Amino acid sequence: MTQQPTDLDNKVVFEHLWGLTNELRQKINARFELHPDASTKNLESYSATTGGAHGSLNSFSGPEIDWLVHSWLREPKSGFCNMHLTTWLKSQIRVPHLAFAFATVPYLFFYMDYIPRSDLFVDLEYLDRYYEPMNQTYLALLEDSRFKQYTSKTLYIRQAQSHTSLCYTSQVTEETLARLGTVAHEMIDRWLKWVDEAESVPDDQRAALSNRDLIVRRAIAERDPDNQIAVRLFGAEMTEKLVRSLWGGDRISH
Repeated sequence: MTQQPTDLDNKVVFEHLWGLTNELRQKINARFELHPDASTKNLESYSATTGGAHGSLNSFSGPEIDWLVHSWLREPKSGFCNMHLTTWLKSQIRVPHLAFAFATVPYLFFYMDYIPRSDLFVDLEYLDRYYEPMNQTYLALLEDSRFKQYTSKTLYIRQAQSHTSLCYTSQVTEETLARLGTVAHEMIDRWLKWVDEAESVPDDQRAALSNRDLIVRRAIAERDPDNQIAVRLFGAEMTEKLVRSLWGGDRISH
């Protein structure tokens, strides 16, 4: 990476990014009924057996949301932190899922996307409705010299991203953090409007959509190359539990 970390204290940046996820989460809470899933209760606070790495993972579901994960992990001595707010909808509607991931490594990394639930090669109405509105934002960030587009070396991760996915690194500055916050709020506000306006999926198509969603959610969690970081920090056994929690492998609610 060409970006160099700045002198901004990692704790300050972590708290800023975590605060942003909480702002986004509040908008979700205002719109949806959500209930904690007991399968991740023992992950509300966890830490490494050696070293200072620690984190928190909380999962939820509800009548309209199949699985929501709000999590963070942090290793203060290296300046590393990572957090997720991912919202996977149930199959009553076909609106894309919503994904936010923010990190310091120790420079700024972010991933924001509407995860497709249809074949964008042939479902042109879906493409126009849900991805054309993001195209100008995508192009604007691409041309913004403060940000460098990040391309994963992992084939499936690239496959899982839409073509308007925002996946970038940058220096940590007040300006880049402000831009990140503005775009994130624009994305969630647009997504909430889509949810309110969505047509219902016919009953005979919901099971197939739900099965597809689960395959995608599990594959993204299990094939994430950054899982190796968690193995280094927390060991293989804890990492396996964290990964299973990301896709709901131990879920109690249905």
